[in-house]
Amino acid sequence: MQTIDNFNFAGKKAFVRVDFNVPLNDQLQVTDPTRIRAALPTLKKILSDGGSIIIGSHLGRPKNGPEDKFSLKHILPTVSELLGVPVQFADDCMGEDAAKKAAALKPGEVLMLENLRFYAEEEGKPRGLSADATEEEKAAAKKEIKEKQKEFTKRLASYADVYVNDAFGTAHRAHASTALIAEYFDADHKMFGKLMQNEVDAVEKVLKTAKKPVTAIIGGSKVSTKITIIKNLMTKVDNLLIVGGMAFTFSKAQGGKIGNSLCEDDMLDLANEILAEGKKSGVNIILPTDCVAADKFAADANTQICSDKEIPDGWMGLDLGPESIKTMSEVIKNSKTILWNGPAGVFEFDKFAAGSKALAEAIAAATANGAFSLIGGGDSVAAINKFNLADKVSYVSTGGGALLEFIEGKELPGIKAIRGY
Repeated sequence: MQTIDNFNFAGKKAFVRVDFNVPLNDQLQVTDPTRIRAALPTLKKILSDGGSIIIGSHLGRPKNGPEDKFSLKHILPTVSELLGVPVQFADDCMGEDAAKKAAALKPGEVLMLENLRFYAEEEGKPRGLSADATEEEKAAAKKEIKEKQKEFTKRLASYADVYVNDAFGTAHRAHASTALIAEYFDADHKMFGKLMQNEVDAVEKVLKTAKKPVTAIIGGSKVSTKITIIKNLMTKVDNLLIVGGMAFTFSKAQGGKIGNSLCEDDMLDLANEILAEGKKSGVNIILPTDCVAADKFAADANTQICSDKEIPDGWMGLDLGPESIKTMSEVIKNSKTILWNGPAGVFEFDKFAAGSKALAEAIAAATANGAFSLIGGGDSVAAINKFNLADKVSYVSTGGGALLEFIEGKELPGIKAIRGY
């Protein structure tokens, strides 16, 4: 498979799919340029080789065509500043202006296309169907948009000699610019960008080539949203630490009293099946034994430490207790590969941040001792950043939904389009 590091972009035009879906304030200014910064190594590699770039991205979720608040023109100054070169703009990714500007690009020049999702063809989903549309009308609309999507994709591909996908955050979508466009380029002219390659390598280091012992920390509020991940990890990890609100479903399944703590009653049998599977497979499943309970879900709630299975009526568990922190931290520190997906408590409130902070510190300590650590999922990333430990772990994923599906073992269209498998 072609890689960006061994490809020479001299004299080539590269269509680079990035994820510049960044937050904007009321003045439509970029408030967090993290995703733009993440793409810079890829963009600078192409320019330093003597290539030129056509940047394609989405911003937000426009439903009915062009909307000013979703225009990529608002991020143009930030991209130009961070990249260090003036970036041209085409205000219609399908227009003649875009084609002319792409054709006229000289080595070292950059063109950014307007929001790809201004066209329904990017996502390949019909728009404007009435709520009472018949099944026949829906089928006809779906067929029509798929045909239009082919032309849309072919047009985007015509702008460039090379295709580079650096948008891991959308790799789980079979959209025109994230997967379908790759078909128009030879195997040696399509590749992952540096960010995308790093994301793929980091996950596969955990799932396929991990050094043992391997520990996964899975948290969040619901078992139902993490069940596929848990099942896939069961054959890959030595230790599975279950934290956060979802732990109380396991506690109740074992006969515990959990007060007003989060619980999915329809998942109790499944929780017990997971525990039985862990015992059968030799996976060390570790559940919290104590918690910080609160009398209400609020930053100023009254608190008490109690057993995870003896939470008083009217109280709810919102963080790990000291005994659980000690046990779990020891397991983490003795691990060689660590995946953290989901916080241990309501870390947004300082009273309930100790558990997540302690796990983050244990991961950092293990990393300093030679372990490989991957932090993924929005809340885990927010937590590691809150505790200023992002630079103390091996890799912090930008992937979101794409990362979760990758960990679940699903085939991601954006990866398959490049690799062929």
